Amino acid sequence: MRYFILFSLLLAPLGAQDFDVLIRGGRVVDGTGNPSYVGDVGIRDGKIAAIGRLAGRTAKRTIDAGGLSVSPGFIDIHNHSDYTVIADGDAESMVRQGVTSMIFGEGGSVAPIGGKQGRRRSGEDARADWTDFKGYYDRLLKQGVSTNVGSYVGSSQVWTYVRGPMAGPPTPAELDQMRQEVKKAMEQGALGVASSLSGPPGSWIDTETLVAMCEVASRYGGIYSTHMRTEGYGVFESVAEAIDIGRRAKVPVDIIHLKIAEHKLWGQMPELVASIANARARGQEVEAHVYPYRAGQNNLSSIIPPWAHEGGTQAMLKRLKDPSLRARLENEINNGIPGTNWYNHYTATGSWEGMLLVSFSNPKYKRFEGKRMNEVIKELGGKPIDVLFELIEANGGGVSTVYFHHSEDDMRFALKQPFVSIGSDGTAVKTEGPLARGNPHPRYYGTFARVLGRYVREEKIISIEEAVRKMTSANSSKIRIYDRGLLRPGQWADVTVFDANTIIDHATFDKPHQYSTGVEYVFVNGQAVLDKGRHTRAHPGAVIRR
Repeated sequence: MRYFILFSLLLAPLGAQDFDVLIRGGRVVDGTGNPSYVGDVGIRDGKIAAIGRLAGRTAKRTIDAGGLSVSPGFIDIHNHSDYTVIADGDAESMVRQGVTSMIFGEGGSVAPIGGKQGRRRSGEDARADWTDFKGYYDRLLKQGVSTNVGSYVGSSQVWTYVRGPMAGPPTPAELDQMRQEVKKAMEQGALGVASSLSGPPGSWIDTETLVAMCEVASRYGGIYSTHMRTEGYGVFESVAEAIDIGRRAKVPVDIIHLKIAEHKLWGQMPELVASIANARARGQEVEAHVYPYRAGQNNLSSIIPPWAHEGGTQAMLKRLKDPSLRARLENEINNGIPGTNWYNHYTATGSWEGMLLVSFSNPKYKRFEGKRMNEVIKELGGKPIDVLFELIEANGGGVSTVYFHHSEDDMRFALKQPFVSIGSDGTAVKTEGPLARGNPHPRYYGTFARVLGRYVREEKIISIEEAVRKMTSANSSKIRIYDRGLLRPGQWADVTVFDANTIIDHATFDKPHQYSTGVEYVFVNGQAVLDKGRHTRAHPGAVIRR
């Protein structure tokens, strides 16, 4: 045997190394939730080659991780960077949090584009020159991206492709076309169907249509990820609908950012969690995720009742200018619409002060970015409803807005549940250049570092091992991707190295454009994209397909 080993060594190329990268002496938090341990991680040919005590092994590069934690790269299960990574593939605000994979798509998605949608959909940062997922992925990979990416197909995207911005049940022919679009998306790698049902066009999509879409995804091994119809009054009914869709379509369910976004219902998270736990006890696959903040982000136009959105943005703006509709609009905005499941963001926050305005397209209003809505109302003068309509009309139909509508205690309770993982609901941006505009939600910069710094180290809500599991394998298993999310030989080498004693978010609602600190190294498919805290501008990201 000794002669065979000696012969093999003699045949090895002169100067050959065991690994491309060897990360030595770090505390390995492997993504399973099991206790961490001190060990070494060897990377070769883009994959994890070995883990454990690797003394005597050699590498082209050795990193001393003494005093640092080594974990799988964080998988952001709910991300909105689909257009910003086309404009800039560095994904810097996410990479600096330790994110190595981003999953796109909610009600809207990058495909399908065309059909009856009217004006070709584009993001603020890039124009869409594709029509399907294949075209999007081809463009993205040609340009290059620092993280891996995957996407759901959005139910609203399919709806508007087939029907346009119209309410009402689809015809049998339209429903069949919707199924075909989901089928095409799944065959091109979509991870399932995602919905955003709290406002148009998602609120127009009935339960039966969602079941039909999800049945197609189920046949391809996909899941159903849902921003429910309401997170305020009716939140229990919305959870029940999501569970019902999953049961009927035979598809796993992931509830997007589980919360109770209605100040009068705060404190009822234990009962809401119990309703999900009961479904799980019956054998149904139902999970959820949260982001670690007490505010969400939507559009100022979400305050406008759903019926006023029918026909698209221009039709809505025309209704806002119609004097005969003013009294009805004002009443429904101030008081909601009894007997419906419309989620009214104004009544949820309880005041105009509960809204922080993020960004304006009209230069005249740029001075209000980062201001509360009550401050803008005071400065512009007049009735609140008049100021609301003015802002919407003058800015092309909408203004990105942060809503302070759920409680910290409810979020903490949800975070502790074993079936609740972490997703940012954020976007990859930068602290300089075009992506530094506006006043975005701090989750764009801080989600994962905030969990590890505040809720693990400072408040000890969950352990570091459980937090890392919620950021890695819990999310990869949701989308049925089993070659990422763990530190195991044979897995793709998506690795995050961070200082558990210092990692923290710095982004605030007032000053969001601040990177998190404490992440030292990030490897994506074996290549360093963050090296000693510096972005390398490498773009080794791959597409995560079903």
